Amino acid sequence: MTEKLIDHRPPAQAALVLHPNRLRTHELREPMARLDEAVGLAQALDLEVRRGDIVPLRAAVPATLFGKGKVAEIGDLAEELDIQVIVVDDALTPVQQRNLEKAWQVKVIDRTGLILEIFARRARTREGRLQVELARLAYERSRLVRTWTHLERQRGGFGVMGGPGETQIETDRRLLAGKIGRLKRELEEVRRTRNLQRAARKRTPIPTIALVGYTNAGKSTLFNRLTDSKVEARDMLFATLDPTLRTVKLPDGRPAILSDTVGFISDLPHELIEAFRATLEEVASADVIVHVRDIANPDTEAQAADVMEVLSQIGVDPEGDRPIVEVWNKIDLMAVEDRASVQTKALRTQRPGRGPLAISAQTGEGMEALLACLADLIDQGGAIEADLAPGSGKALAWLYRHGRILDRTDDENGHVHLFVRLDPQALGQFEQMFPEAIAGQGA
Repeated sequence: MTEKLIDHRPPAQAALVLHPNRLRTHELREPMARLDEAVGLAQALDLEVRRGDIVPLRAAVPATLFGKGKVAEIGDLAEELDIQVIVVDDALTPVQQRNLEKAWQVKVIDRTGLILEIFARRARTREGRLQVELARLAYERSRLVRTWTHLERQRGGFGVMGGPGETQIETDRRLLAGKIGRLKRELEEVRRTRNLQRAARKRTPIPTIALVGYTNAGKSTLFNRLTDSKVEARDMLFATLDPTLRTVKLPDGRPAILSDTVGFISDLPHELIEAFRATLEEVASADVIVHVRDIANPDTEAQAADVMEVLSQIGVDPEGDRPIVEVWNKIDLMAVEDRASVQTKALRTQRPGRGPLAISAQTGEGMEALLACLADLIDQGGAIEADLAPGSGKALAWLYRHGRILDRTDDENGHVHLFVRLDPQALGQFEQMFPEAIAGQGA
């Protein structure tokens, strides 16, 4: 007897996506690109997008964001298309969200709520779930009357003491504050554990490299390419949420720790930046940051600006001493003439140790140049000469593991003479462990 597999997932809800075009002159993105991104976010939440519209907005109405006529027009359209969810690609106040739901008689989600919901579905690790839950509670705290549906059944009372409805709201606020406090304490433990792990890694001089970039820029594909891993890499916004660390072998065999991080996005909710600060500290403490850009995307310049904005929010100075290597990914998706133009521009504008480097993480093109660049950045210390006596296998293995061997000579008596490049931290540790092996300082 053949068993029929039953899909227990609820059917996709029909959605209408609206991008309010505020007609801002400084906006780097085209309105259609903003709408396309909002549609992608809705689809990442498994919504069935039946239509997406750009809505001109000269002045925001405090009560409903849109004007009275436009609200009615959108309501008629939602009824005609049998819409169940309307996504507004903007930050709505609790009052605006509540009034629009009453006017349209459907569920309304703003951009912040949409991103938070995607994060809630995608987080896999305990840390990721804690961070998302904290962000959601901070967001919902100002929306108690809307999100906690049982409050709608409460009625206010008479006199100065208020009624059961007011009491219930205050109770719920206290419960919410208690949950937020508990989550913050748990995340503080996570941060403490991360700091201990980071300190342990610093004691072993293995450099760290962090991949950052706009969501869907190809970070996970590049991560898999460099580390021979199988981290999920899909053509979808926010396919990766939980940070992943793996070892990557740089030229001449030297290892480094590579971390894949959550993708950034324009107008990233501040609740998420705060909640994910423990994770983003991995980026802030990395020896080298690799900024992965989807160079085939028409919005690549605006996306790059958004990434730099988030980096500055977590304390990373784009023009500081920490190297930030810009990588132009997805050249394999470009037309031949566009690809040649991008590669020429990359070579023309290249700065030592900063890029840009034109690559394809999908095909592997440009990987050798990227690895060589990372190795040069990590090996910023000078080259040393090391003379190892016969039987100094431990020192030799240490140098191969933590340094970059530039030249090696073995004599007939078993002595090994090396020119090796070490970063300052590794050099200091080698001098302490094997002082007798240091012969001199190279160039």
